[in-house]
Amino acid sequence: MKGVYSSCLSVVLLCLLISCGNKSEKKNNKGDFISIFNGQNLDGWEGDPTYWRVEDGILTGEVTPETILKRNSFIIYKKEQPENFELKLEYRITESGNSGINYRSEIMEGLPFALRGYQCDIDGKNKYTGQNYEEKKRTTLAYMGETVTIPKMPDSIPKTNIRKNVKKNCWQTRLVSDTLGTKEQLKSHIKSDEWNLVHIKVVGNRMQHFVNGVLMSEVTDLDTINKTLKGFIGVQVHVGPPMKVAYKNILLKHL
Repeated sequence: MKGVYSSCLSVVLLCLLISCGNKSEKKNNKGDFISIFNGQNLDGWEGDPTYWRVEDGILTGEVTPETILKRNSFIIYKKEQPENFELKLEYRITESGNSGINYRSEIMEGLPFALRGYQCDIDGKNKYTGQNYEEKKRTTLAYMGETVTIPKMPDSIPKTNIRKNVKKNCWQTRLVSDTLGTKEQLKSHIKSDEWNLVHIKVVGNRMQHFVNGVLMSEVTDLDTINKTLKGFIGVQVHVGPPMKVAYKNILLKHL
């Protein structure tokens, strides 16, 4: 009986050690970058298969002459809605392409595969790459090369009609506080029709968009009515001519 008791006690102690070891491992891994796209299938992602597929281990969005879009279409990472985080991914886009990386975004009911929220813009001609554009909401918050603060919503604008504060596809009460470089200087760091690395840092009210290690835009959002503090991540194919965009090495780190 004593031998059986000792054996059981040893098993219990071993289980406790394994449990502690696992907790320690999880603690050590907290804050590490983890892959949210497995390169094999669309597990965790939801999008229109007409436009999105996995091709050679790469998340690929394509619009053909036969599948021209009437509105933008996203593939959405559905497993979580990050709040404070860093997101890294590589992209490659055709010259006529227009895409974007949404975050802290909400799914729009009644519109399949549609997101509303912050976006790191991407396009093949690099007119907008790296800017902060709020999809289906306040539109342009920061152009390429700008550091911007978004103040509280003006009292003169009805809360239910924020479009009254949008002109020429740009939020009108944004405050530009600094310049990160000329557009030509910043564009020189972006490679055409090759792989580029996007790094998005989102902490509290501040959002930073880097491309190939260069800060392209920075926004501090103080608009208590319209800002969002958590939401979905997704990538986009845009209305317009036929295009193709590819994403790989999609990594997320919670802060």
